[in-house]
Amino acid sequence: MRPDTPAENVDHTAEAARLERTAGLYPEDAETLLLRAAAHLELAGDRPAATTLYDRLLSSAAELADPALVRALKASNLWEYGHEAEARAIIEGIRATAPRDPAPWVIAAEALESHDELEAAAETFTEGTRLLIPGRTEAPLPATHPLLHGRHRVRRMLGLPHDDWDTLADTVHTGPVPLDELHDPKRVWSLGSDNPAELEAEISRLRAELGAYREALSRPFPVAVLHWPAPELEELLTAYPTLSTEYPSHTEHLATIESSLRELASSGTANLGIVTGTVPSYEAFAASEATSPTDPTLLPQYATTLAARGRAVAWPPGRGAGCWCGEERAYAECHGV
Repeated sequence: MRPDTPAENVDHTAEAARLERTAGLYPEDAETLLLRAAAHLELAGDRPAATTLYDRLLSSAAELADPALVRALKASNLWEYGHEAEARAIIEGIRATAPRDPAPWVIAAEALESHDELEAAAETFTEGTRLLIPGRTEAPLPATHPLLHGRHRVRRMLGLPHDDWDTLADTVHTGPVPLDELHDPKRVWSLGSDNPAELEAEISRLRAELGAYREALSRPFPVAVLHWPAPELEELLTAYPTLSTEYPSHTEHLATIESSLRELASSGTANLGIVTGTVPSYEAFAASEATSPTDPTLLPQYATTLAARGRAVAWPPGRGAGCWCGEERAYAECHGV
């Protein structure tokens, strides 16, 4: 969620200002852009300004896609500059509302963990895990893995025995160093050792943990394919009939999306996604590029721009999830057949 670039290499204040300006140009993406701006302000050390952005989002007339995430980020930020009571109150509110997105649970629990509230952090991780991963034997969605890993880490620090969810965390962990080693509280003791072998082993563990952390944070925007819902495609072709060569029919358009993504996946391309276009947004993008909307080469550029603005939905959908095409059927029963 947050930029993973040291402050000495990036002017985070300037980047936050740039993102705020971009949010003004693309109000439909203001939530994503302002959250990134707030993260840059936190990295720059200007936590009060970051709180101002969180408050701006929470008080906005526009409906937020994930208000619980914004509140969790605000709580974590407040605690870092002395507003502990308010942060605790926000975290309790998040736990009471029980959001269905794992990110607020993870951020709230990590805020407690970072301030040595290990029991409360373990309870928060467990509440989120129980809500979002009810089955302990089925493979959980990738978005819930940080819940399992965080819960495993805190319980290891508390010296609690493994349970089924800890075993599941071990199962979904893909790093070269097992979770029990990564989360072993005793490993820090080896940093004071004068034994070269122990120090080398600890350096390897730290490199593995740092690599996993950076991979989770970086999350470059997906390679995205452009999807037009039926009403939007009809409006697009009515306004720009020459684009009918790109989209002979809506049914064929949907089939092309699925086949293109499967072809990319089979070639080894990772991090695939789908972005949904609208005619007004496409026309605004064409105007910003000083290009006619009839130019078919503009379509993939438009898709890439939407993905970079955080508009992509990951493909393929998770197990049991609805199909990306918008039909009220599971993906496995629709385009996933």
